[in-house]
Amino acid sequence: MQEVLTNNSPRLHENFSQVVKSYYQLTKPRIILLLLITTSAGMWMAAKGEVEPLLLVSTITGGALASASANTINCVYDSDIDYIMERTRWRPIPSGRVKKRDALIFAIALATISFTLLTVVANLLAALLAMSGIVFYVLIYTHWLKRHSVQNIVIGGAAGAIPPLVGWAAVTGDLSWGAWLLFGIIFLWTPPHFWALAMMIRDEYKEVGVPMLPVIEGDEETARQIWIYTLLMIPATLLLVYPLNLAGAVYAGTAIFLGAIFAQKAWLLLQTPEDKIVARSLFKYSILYLMLLCAGIVVDSLPVTHNFTTALVQNVQTLISAVVM
Repeated sequence: MQEVLTNNSPRLHENFSQVVKSYYQLTKPRIILLLLITTSAGMWMAAKGEVEPLLLVSTITGGALASASANTINCVYDSDIDYIMERTRWRPIPSGRVKKRDALIFAIALATISFTLLTVVANLLAALLAMSGIVFYVLIYTHWLKRHSVQNIVIGGAAGAIPPLVGWAAVTGDLSWGAWLLFGIIFLWTPPHFWALAMMIRDEYKEVGVPMLPVIEGDEETARQIWIYTLLMIPATLLLVYPLNLAGAVYAGTAIFLGAIFAQKAWLLLQTPEDKIVARSLFKYSILYLMLLCAGIVVDSLPVTHNFTTALVQNVQTLISAVVM
């Protein structure tokens, strides 16, 4: 029945703007925004706060197109379960507004443009990393892990952690320890973020047979795992300050403040794992957390910030010396 509705339903568009809107929805733009924020953080840190405008725009655009391609293919592959789940039933493919074949052609076009743009304006490494994100998200996560492993989000989180690598590679042409640490931070952030969402909509995942951790192990174990990953993630964010020495006091203060709130919310969820309101609060905050953490990276990397903090330290040292003498 679902296949008939998906592939043979009459087109529901009344004008061209609605066609554009449907294809735009296939790309899951809200997910793309968060990925581009992490890409930008990688670029700014790698460039020490001085990113070339053309490179920035091209990398962001190329990354957006690659993410859009991966998300579109995900919509094609998951159209069967999207039709069953109330939350996703009205997406373009299950609702019959876009055919699977057309969506796949759209995804291939997006990936081709992304690879070309990143190769020409940035470098081949950045382009290959962007393509690897598509392959990992589609084949490893969507095809293999999502429907077959309770660790789907943990391993699949690597796909969402690739954008800062793309940004770093676009600036430097290589991948240093700083790039891989950004990758690791987002990798550790992903399970608390998605498991909090899974706790909210556990019954929907159960209905379509997706083995999310709350479905298989229950809310109590999920809350415990969220707490563990949170405790791993917060100190990992501070490794950028020491020993890598890639970030300064502004970022350190931001990471500590944001991490404390994250830990408080994760701890509360650990105490009340059945409370979906608490899970929702953690899920929403996790998005804000990553956005503000990346903003802290950008602000901290700016030359004006370095000049200000250096001057402040010198003034404090002078004051201390005057008092002591």
